[in-house]
This record gives sequence, structure tokens and C-alpha cells, in this order.
Amino acid sequence: MKLNTLLISVYCIVSFSCSVNRMHEVTVTLPKISGPVQITSGDKEHFFASYYGINSFDGTERYATVLETDIKFRLPTEHDPATLGIVDLKTNKFIPLTQTHAWNFQQGCMAHWLNTSPDSLIIYNDYRNGRFLSVIMNVHSRKEIKTIPYPVCAVSPDGKEALSMNFSRLRVFRPDYGYGGNGQNAKPEEHFPSDDGLFLINLENGAARLLISYEQIIKSIPNARRDHPAWINHALFSKKGSKIFLLIRQKDDQGWITNSLTINKDGTNLQQCFPDDWGGSHFDWLNDNELMVTAKFEGKQYSHILFTAGDNNYKRLGNGTLDFDAHGTFSPDQKWMVTDTYPDPGSREQKILLMNMMTQAVLSLARLKEPEEFSGFWRCDLHCRWSPKGDIIGFNSTRSGSRQAYIFRLVF
Repeated sequence: MKLNTLLISVYCIVSFSCSVNRMHEVTVTLPKISGPVQITSGDKEHFFASYYGINSFDGTERYATVLETDIKFRLPTEHDPATLGIVDLKTNKFIPLTQTHAWNFQQGCMAHWLNTSPDSLIIYNDYRNGRFLSVIMNVHSRKEIKTIPYPVCAVSPDGKEALSMNFSRLRVFRPDYGYGGNGQNAKPEEHFPSDDGLFLINLENGAARLLISYEQIIKSIPNARRDHPAWINHALFSKKGSKIFLLIRQKDDQGWITNSLTINKDGTNLQQCFPDDWGGSHFDWLNDNELMVTAKFEGKQYSHILFTAGDNNYKRLGNGTLDFDAHGTFSPDQKWMVTDTYPDPGSREQKILLMNMMTQAVLSLARLKEPEEFSGFWRCDLHCRWSPKGDIIGFNSTRSGSRQAYIFRLVF
């Protein structure tokens, strides 16, 4: 697929001594795009070893972290190891590194490349001796550098800190995102534990502190249900690491009760992102202050909503073409957003869409059919992610009948 230049007419308001309406033509140079290219194959299932939006590529962009498993149509347990490896993007050869017993189809084992040594060091989650933990490994020597006594759910941009949450509690309330094995105390009978919540981990010495507890979180949410347990579903550092987004959920007979929150890394200034009836689902930080969350704009239609943390300057991205829930994530240069769609109920078609942030022009990159047997806890969301230089987009797909990893290559 090759794409060249797109000429878009946009309506601008230019202010002189009075407001004057003018039409301007803006020329947008789109990248040349090759792909999708399947980078894994064989009789096993393969998929990127982390959640959408997380970089899966080393600093040289030669290697990508991928999981390999025989499990296909069921929820994995702690008795189902997956092989963590790297794919050499020059040869598409899968190079096994180790095994992990803490993984799922949605987020893999939460493997991150560490920016303390982005060409060689990764961190990933595992289950050992009845406990969830994380491991820092050199992928070239396959040597374990250290183990951290906490699983990670996000890593800071500088690679020196991480966030941790209770994956056993997640397994109870959101099984496809948690891990089997009771590697943490889920405390399902406690609705808002005072000694559990979101932890900040020092990756250099393994020390942890409770950044904010469930008890503190619930006290700050007016619409929270006091009679239903809460869990942290996701969390993510801002681009410079000064802020954190977290998604809090509860469940009643009507479905999920979701609250989108931001907090400073020092634990101060916890605040809701939206009015009570907007909810929230998927997200990414554009920079250190602005973020996008898919939520019900004005309490009605799910949209990709861009805003500044702590402000209500909400903007629907895509000029109406992206009014749905999806996994949007921004390119490193902040000029593009790639997002996807869930399978169409009839055709089972999934789409990958690229949007230019300046013009809001949306381009379709791929239309992929997901077989019907991939659904529920073992579904295959596309879950796009950018490479460090922004010239590769990776995603998962079952278009071939098995779960495999794919990339687009972009030339700007």
C-alpha cells in the first residue's frame, strides 16, 4: 500500500481587527506505507508481549518482544507457560528467551523495553514460588539482571520507575486482564482496601510505596457505588512521567461503572477526567499534560476525546469519523494517532485507522476479518503500537486463522 499527498480543505477563522471567515487548503504529506507484514508464523500462536500503545521494539528497531503459546481458545492459567522471545525484524525469526507464567491475551506479560538501556534490557512479569513479580533481563545475553518483588503494569519514560497493581484482584473482577495463580492477595471481600491500590516501584532498588489506596480513590469519586468492590483496570505514565492516568471500575447489575482519573506522580492532585456520566475506556497521553480517552462525549456517544489533565477543554478527534470506543495511541512525534475498531457484529471486520493530528484527516490502513471463534476472554483485539522512531506500527491479528503479530512500515 502506497500513499502520497492528500489535499484537504479546512475551514479556518482568522482574526484581524474583526473576525473574517476564509477557506484554506492545507497539504498533508502522508507517509508511504508498506504492509501489513506478518512477522510471526508456524503452528503456535504469537502476539506482542504487552498491551496496546506500549513500545514493543528495541532502540535499534531490529527486535520486537513477542509471546508464543499453544493456548488458543481458553483463558490461560498459571499452569500454562508462554515463551517470551524477540523477533528479528530482518529475518522474522522468533528467538526464545525465557518462559513466563504471568500472562494473558490482552496484555501479554507486560513486557517493556527499559530506556535505561533501550537496546538490550526488558522487564516482564512472571509467577514464581506462588508470587507475581517482574524480571529485568538482558535479551542478548539472556541473563536475568534482577527480580522486582512486584508485577508491573506501566513503566516510566526514563525506565527507572514502574507502576504496580493487584493482578489477582483483576483476575477476580476482570479475568481476561488478570493472572492465574493467586500471586497476590485479591481481597475480593474488601470493596476499598486501605492497604492496596496503585504502587510506585523504584526499579533500581525494588522499593515500593503505595501511591494511592482504593479507600482514598473512592472518597474522591462522588458517583462511586459504596456497595460494590472497585478495581484498577489500567494505569499509564504521561510522556515525561510527571502524571499518571488510571482507570477505576466497579460492576453492578447494569454493567460497569467506570471513572477516569489523573494523579501526579508524587500522589497529589487526584482528579476525575470527566463528568460522572462520561465514563471512559481506552487512553494514551499525547504529551505530559494532554491525553486522549475514549469516553461518552457529553454522556452520549463514545468518542476519542482529547483534553488537558485538570481542564475541561474537551475535543472530539476525527471530526465525527472516530466516534466509537477503540485503542488509540499517538506517534512519538505527536503528529499522528493510530486507532482500531472492534469486530463488526456481522462481517467480523476490524479496521486500523491513521489520523493526522493537524487536520484530523483519517486514513484507513487495513480491514481485517477476525474469525468468530476468537471471542470473549481469548479475543484478539488489534492493539496497535508505535516503534521508538515512529516508522513502524505493530499489531496483532487472527486474519490467518491463528493469532500472529504484524507490522506496517512507514516512510515520511
